[in-house]
Amino acid sequence: MARYGRFAARCKSAAFARPLCAMPQTPLLPAAMLNQTLFARAETMLERAPRLALVLLCLCLYLPGFFTVPALDRDEARFAQASRQMVESGDYVNIRVGSEERNKKPVGIHWAQVAVVHGLEAVGIPARSEIWAYRVPSMLGAILAVLACFQFGRALVGRRAALLGAAMLAACMVLVVETHIAKTDAALLATVAAAMGLLGQAYLRPGAFTARQAAAFWVIMGLSVLLKGPVGPMVPLLTGITLAVVDRGAPWFRPLRLHWGLPLMLAMAAPWMVAIGIATEGRFFAQALGDDMIAKLGSGEEKHWGPPGFYLIVFFIAAFPSAWMVGPALRQAWSQRSLPASRFLLAWLVPTWLVFEAVHTKLPHYTLVVYPALMLLIAIWALDPLRFQPGRWLVWSMRFGLAAVAVGMGVLALVGPRLLAGVIPWASWLVLPAALLLVWAVLHVSARGLWARGAALGVVLVVPIYAAVLGGVLPRIEPMWIAPRLQAALARVAPGLAPAQFGMAGHAEPSALFAIGGALHLLPSGPAAAQFLADQPGRVVAVGDRQEATFQAELIRLGLRVEELATVSGYNYSRGRPITLLLYRRVP
Repeated sequence: MARYGRFAARCKSAAFARPLCAMPQTPLLPAAMLNQTLFARAETMLERAPRLALVLLCLCLYLPGFFTVPALDRDEARFAQASRQMVESGDYVNIRVGSEERNKKPVGIHWAQVAVVHGLEAVGIPARSEIWAYRVPSMLGAILAVLACFQFGRALVGRRAALLGAAMLAACMVLVVETHIAKTDAALLATVAAAMGLLGQAYLRPGAFTARQAAAFWVIMGLSVLLKGPVGPMVPLLTGITLAVVDRGAPWFRPLRLHWGLPLMLAMAAPWMVAIGIATEGRFFAQALGDDMIAKLGSGEEKHWGPPGFYLIVFFIAAFPSAWMVGPALRQAWSQRSLPASRFLLAWLVPTWLVFEAVHTKLPHYTLVVYPALMLLIAIWALDPLRFQPGRWLVWSMRFGLAAVAVGMGVLALVGPRLLAGVIPWASWLVLPAALLLVWAVLHVSARGLWARGAALGVVLVVPIYAAVLGGVLPRIEPMWIAPRLQAALARVAPGLAPAQFGMAGHAEPSALFAIGGALHLLPSGPAAAQFLADQPGRVVAVGDRQEATFQAELIRLGLRVEELATVSGYNYSRGRPITLLLYRRVP
């Protein structure tokens, strides 16, 4: 603890007491004077209301596209449709998508989504068919994660570094994307960030860790279990084991009150686990543990395999625009690993990262639970006047990494819509200039040694880039959004048709279930689509072009006459290929 005292004194007198806008005492040009004035005003606002500033930043980052991007295949549409069926059926135990059980993840995110839908409908907002309503828990989870990073980070790294780290976390590309997807990961991050903040307080000041804080830790862990099973508790467990081994002791363990804390955590999740076990006769646990979790550990489930080092490569994109500074930050953190704060953040980062690298199934958002630690380490380095100075080769590689991701986003915003839709939305033309402005401003400032200001500028200047891509480009690439156009075509040619009277063959994406209704029939083949029409008059089917030949052959065999109602063409991004759906109805 004596070493921590020296570290805190050093931070107070140097890095964390130094304003983000501090500049060398040199003559300033008018533009530079204006720049310094703007930063001084921003500094004043941040000092007075840091939490409000972080919430406003989050809203600027997360709201563009939140209401306009249609339901994404496949996970988002599955989660949202399962929650919608809970709302419609009143069954809050079983998790179903259409007629099939979805025994993969616990019920926590579905309960959160159902609560939002019921709350909106209670005040007169029809929400059960709107995908944005199911995204609200993801947005709230991201905002809470950012606030937790600031709130608990202050005890670890100081107020200014915690504020900068929380802002960088808010702007990470992967978190911005997760707020636009109605699934578990943003909410899971909120529980992990809060729990690790409490664990950090127990580690730094075990004598001052109260029973109330211990209770909060275990309640948060219980919520994490309901969101994604053992993934949330795994992070503090690995951190605690690492710290105990490195420190050769764990004086912080007793204040956690494990003797009643662990039963409290289990008591929060046990009622639903018992209920789902009874309702599914044990199938939930067999499928969730065997078919989902163990499959991911042992093989690249659902074609999501990645090589060792996958997350290191992906990090520079997923954590844009702050990832480019991670190299010197980690080097400095390792050299200062004897300091309690650095040691705790490294213990949070390293073992969890290695576990995810060892798992065969890899997705960019899996390592999101360690991003708060990484952002705080970057903030420590950026604000430290005695920081490790990167060599010339490292500086140039850092600059190249930032520029490559930014320019890549700008080019992709132009090329992607042109290839998929044949047109370029007006918002696409804004992305590349905004990206170049970000690169120029951040590199210009950081070249003068003002790394913290560069990090802050990156967070601010990335807002128009995300807004243009998510709000202006993505919703306008019409070939990607097959389900809404299929729903519109069906409403035009067969108004009032019940979902149970509609079938699909050759396109089994869950977004169609959410757009049209969970009662529609996902048919396995073209002949099954023909038989579906033969079984009952008035039905309509959509047949994919790959199933068209077998569908027509079965119609001839059955002696059925049909009329073509409409054609919907698009690009199935889940399978990476174009598709054309033809709608048919039986002719009497």
